[in-house]
Amino acid sequence: MTLECIELQSAPQPSASLIVLHGLGADGNDFVPVAQALDLSAVGGARFVFPHAPTRPVTINGGYVMRAWYDILGTPGARIEDEAGLRQSQALVEGLIARERERGMPAQRIVLMGFSQGCAMTLLTGLRHGERLAGLVGLSGYLPLAATTAAERSAANAQVPIFLAHGAHDPMIALERATASRDALQALGYPVQWHSYPMAHEVCMEEIADLNAWLLQVLR
Repeated sequence: MTLECIELQSAPQPSASLIVLHGLGADGNDFVPVAQALDLSAVGGARFVFPHAPTRPVTINGGYVMRAWYDILGTPGARIEDEAGLRQSQALVEGLIARERERGMPAQRIVLMGFSQGCAMTLLTGLRHGERLAGLVGLSGYLPLAATTAAERSAANAQVPIFLAHGAHDPMIALERATASRDALQALGYPVQWHSYPMAHEVCMEEIADLNAWLLQVLR
């Protein structure tokens, strides 16, 4: 499967690619305004790739068909994961990275970024990717298939910088789940920059400013 994508460039010859993965029920349009609020001119600008996730029935929403990177099989407390769906979407995200490489973008100039389900896909794929990436951005999400991460992670990305941010009042994914993911990644030796904001399951301007500063650092 080839994912349909929206693309923007902030410079005629961008020096980096950001692949931005949306959350459950949204689509690639969701994070276009966030990208437009970023200023990466100091590092040569970027190509932003906003894929649309496949559509699938989502169990927790009564089987309603919507864009989703994987199924949500139970309540957040149950932690039942759709491993098959996660692995299928991992392959799709790998395809997006491969396309950027084919277009001449070095792996170390590619950032994976995602919100909620997109955060889960960013961490799942990025930690296992065979070439060193510039960085991973996880917003309002968590580390999926956490028990397999240590065995499956790539040595090439053992020190990949990770930006994690979460809302202190998130009703969808509890802050405690996000901090547990942060702690698990730090225990494995990853350099994690962590931020918490007084917000719900959303993005705020302070978060965008902190993300902008981090991106300028990892892409300098």
